[in-house]
This record gives sequence, C-alpha cells and structure tokens, in this order.
Amino acid sequence: MIASPIGEGPWASKDPQERVPLLSRQQSGLSQAPYCPLLHPPDCQRPAPSPSSPQGGGENSGEEGGRRPRLIKAAGPALPARPRRLDPPRCLSLHVIAPLSLVTMALLPALFLALLAGAHAELPGCKIRVTSAALELVKQEGLRFLEQELEDINIPDVYGAKGHFYYNISDVKVTQLQLISSELHFQPDQDLLLNISNASLGLHFRRQLLYWFFYDGGYINASAEGVSIRTGLQLSRDPTGRIKVSNVSCEASVSKINMAFGGTFRRMYNFFSTFITSGMRFLLNQQICPVLHHAGTVLLNSLLDTVPVRSSVDELVGIDYSLLKDPVVSNGNLDMEFRGAFFPLKEGNWSLLNKAVEPQLDDDERMVYVAFSEFFFDSAMESYFQAGALQLTLVGDKVPNDLDMLLRATYFGSIVLQSPTVINSPLKLKLQAISSPRCTIKPSGTTISVTASVTISLAPPTMPEVELSKMIMEGRLSAKLTLKGKALRAKLDLRRFQIYSNQSALESLALIPLQAPLKTLLQIGVMPLLNERIWRGVQIPLPEGINFVHEVVTNHAGFVTVGADLHFAKGLREVIDKNRSAGGADTVDSSVPPPSAAAA
Repeated sequence: MIASPIGEGPWASKDPQERVPLLSRQQSGLSQAPYCPLLHPPDCQRPAPSPSSPQGGGENSGEEGGRRPRLIKAAGPALPARPRRLDPPRCLSLHVIAPLSLVTMALLPALFLALLAGAHAELPGCKIRVTSAALELVKQEGLRFLEQELEDINIPDVYGAKGHFYYNISDVKVTQLQLISSELHFQPDQDLLLNISNASLGLHFRRQLLYWFFYDGGYINASAEGVSIRTGLQLSRDPTGRIKVSNVSCEASVSKINMAFGGTFRRMYNFFSTFITSGMRFLLNQQICPVLHHAGTVLLNSLLDTVPVRSSVDELVGIDYSLLKDPVVSNGNLDMEFRGAFFPLKEGNWSLLNKAVEPQLDDDERMVYVAFSEFFFDSAMESYFQAGALQLTLVGDKVPNDLDMLLRATYFGSIVLQSPTVINSPLKLKLQAISSPRCTIKPSGTTISVTASVTISLAPPTMPEVELSKMIMEGRLSAKLTLKGKALRAKLDLRRFQIYSNQSALESLALIPLQAPLKTLLQIGVMPLLNERIWRGVQIPLPEGINFVHEVVTNHAGFVTVGADLHFAKGLREVIDKNRSAGGADTVDSSVPPPSAAAA
C-alpha cells in the first residue's frame, strides 16, 4: 500500500480538483472564484475561464489540459472534503465604492475641524453661575429702576377735531406707576424675560377744548389701566470679552384710559372723550418700548461696563476676566466662563497654558456660585515670579539678633578667614524663589509648594559681598480662602519647611541646626508681610454696587467653589448716573427698534 501526503490531512477530497494543493491550483489556473451576484453586480463582468483550465471535470478533461499533475489516490477510507475557500472578489461595484468615498471625503474635513477646535479650546480659570434664587432680588431692584424710567416718558401732544369739536392735550406727565404683578425668569432663547401684567399709570395733562363758541381749558388727571409689558434681554460677549445686552425685545399694550371730566361741560366731554383716550392710548403704547430699549442697550450696558475685564491688581500684576464665549442660559441658571488669568503688567501679551482641571458648578441653592481652578492661582504666582516679586532681602537690623548670632556661630570658620573690615560687616539673608510656586487644591484643603534659595553673606558697605553659604529651601503653605464684598482673599500659613544643600550631603547635615531658627524667621518675619500684601485680594467680576454676603467656600479636586448671596450696596440708578456722568453723554443707538407690535 502506497501512502501519499496528498490523500491525508486537510487536503483530502473525493474530487481530484479539490485535492490539488492551493499553490498548484493557482499555478495551473484552477483558482476560479464562484460567481456571486453580491460580489459581481450586473455592471461587473464575470471572469472568463482560463484556456488552460477547462470547466469540465474528469480525467479526460484533465489530460487535455496537460498541465494538471497526476494524483495518486490514497488507500483507506475517504476523508471528508475540506470546504473550498473562496478567493477574493476580482471586481468591486462602483455603486458601493463611490458613495463610501464621497462620505469619507465629506467627513474627514469635519473630523479634522472638530479635532482642531478641541485642541485649541481654552479652558476657563473662573466660572460664575447666577441661579434663579437671585432673580427675586434682581427683580425688585430692576422694577424700581424701571419705574423711574417709565415715569420719564415723554408723550407728545394729542390734538384733533371731530366736526365742530376741537381738542388739544399737552404737557402729559406720568405721576405714578403701580406694578401689581410681575415675573422675572430665565429663558434659553431670551436669557432674561420680564413679564408685567395689570399695571397702571397715573397721568396729569393740560386740556384745551373748543366746541362752536364754547372754550374750556385746564388740567386734568387720568389713569391708564391694564398695562402689560413683556420684555426680554439677550446677553452676549462683545469683541473685547465683556458681557453686554445685545438685544431687547418688547411688547407693550394699554387696555384703557380713564379721564374724570367735571364742570358744566362734563357730559359733552364724556361724549367726545373717546377720540381723546384713543389717541393717548396709541401714543402711550408707542412710547413704552423705546424707553425699555434705551434702558437695556444703553443704561444697563453702562452698568455692565463696571465689570472688570482686564484690570490691574497692583503695580506689578493684572488680571484678565474676558468672557470665553456667550453666556449659557438654562431654565434655572445663567452660566458664564471667564479666562481668569493673571499677567505681569510689563508683559501685557504674556499668557500661561491652562492645563488644570476645569471647574464644575452643580449647586443652585445660593444666589451666586463662583468657581476657581488651580490655574487661577498658578497664573497669579507665575505672574509675580515673572515680575521678580518673589524674593526678600534682610540686611543688618532686619535680621533678628538671635538668628544673626546663630548664623555667625555656624559659619565662624568662614568668617574668621576674612579681612578685619569684612568680619564685622552686616549679615545679609536673601530668599528668592527658584521657580514659580504651584497650587494644589484637594477636598482636604489648599496647599502651595515653594522652592527657594537662601543665600547667607556678609555685606560690607563699600566692598563686594562675601557669600558664606547657599542652600535650598522647600516649603509648603496652607491657604485659607475667603470672599469679602467682591474681593477674594487668601491667608497663608507655613506648614512644612526643609533646608538642604545641593553641594553635598555633609553640608546638609550641618544645616540641621538652622532648620528651626529659619522656620521661626519665616513665621514671624516673612509670613506677616506676605499676608498683609495679599490680604487686599482680587476683585471678582461683578458690577459696581453689588456685593457678596453669606459666603461659603468648598474645596474640590482641582478647584474651589464659593457660594454666596447678593446684596445691592447701591441702587442701579445711582451707579448708572455716576458712570454716565463720568463717561459723557449716551451714544446714539442706531438699532432702536420700532414701537411695540401690540400698540396698534
């Protein structure tokens, strides 16, 4: 019995063609993929058989080809045939390729732009959320301001004739305004929406009436009832990064006007009063919305001009509170994202890359929530470091006596080697930050890590300084944040302190006795000076006349939030009048809308 490897294993098959190895079939042209309508659509030609590979089977056909090798059938029972493996399709339909190519080409630019925008999106260092809890306080102050504006409505004279009856109404003044029902709420498409219904206006004007030869004149009181006002304020970011009222929508209507005529011609006045009241109601409807538009786009924007955008904190550093995008309004909150970055005043275009965690605001119990990321504080310390402010020099009497004696005893060997004029020179102690401090915010608290160099030297008055030692100091400060009025303040406390030498370990051991005295120096002499300087704080971006009260500070992982309520220290009218007088006359608003559509 002759055994053949071709008759065993996975290549065994009853069909001689199926028992040909794959390589032999490819060489002999037997590798033909079966025709499939899915792989070969109607517009794709079916591959023709090779001349050397006839479609017929059997021995005769194989002999005519002359290229198929003779096979020796193996002895033994026949093994099950291996399923034939299909070769890759030789033709792909253009109906499939073309749409896929077009979709891919259309999606690639969009995907690229999305990745590019995400890579360049700037993270906010400060966020502010105004909740619906603040709207009641804002509404009370806003209605008080609105009453003052509506009382200054300038209504033109009303005159006309009906037959032999002539009338003239002039010197119309609004004497009082009663806003009985009002509602202020957030609305995503209008940002802030104010609804006033069933209000009333008291009017006082001069009348002149002529009927044939009868003339009557004098002053009369009237009332406009059923006054309804619906106005919306849309907030946006202007090119300078400031929040502005970009649009004011308004609808106003007056249901009726009542006039109390008296005297001899009272019945005649009542008969012709329809013409007078209709004209006055029309003119009153026409005047309400322009007043509200001016109050929103001019007066309220002058109030928003008091919100700091790029302002100086002190003589060295400024802060940038530019809005990164338009305010986002939901049904219950108004969210604003600010850059919240400090910068050295000498380098106005300097910026620090924000790699900190983006602050999140999820609460809505208080009126206002403010969130600060680690970047907010890191940019402040980096700016002061760039400005050269993170250094302190103590010379002579500024060095405490106990520390002076300890330092002279420690470096006695180096001092006695100096000339007599240098030995008794004042001692100089210089602390200078090597790199910018870094802030770490955790739920347990806020810490600041500082690495500085400490240089101890003798400073003769008329000679170059003689350096005695230079060491590295590492400290960790705890920061307690508070919010007072509109100022964010911090109080620092030294928690961890270590000094060592970067020259040798032996010198680091010799510095151990200086550890406690230097720490005492920092706690008694340096920390009070530092806290006094930073206690002035930095202003939060709020309009003038509005302060925070009842503040609560909460630490999170990577950011800190401050929840507070609002308090109007000054009225809106007071702040607006102050800024208008300082800034000059109002600019002419070319986008004044037409009168209310409800005025007809």
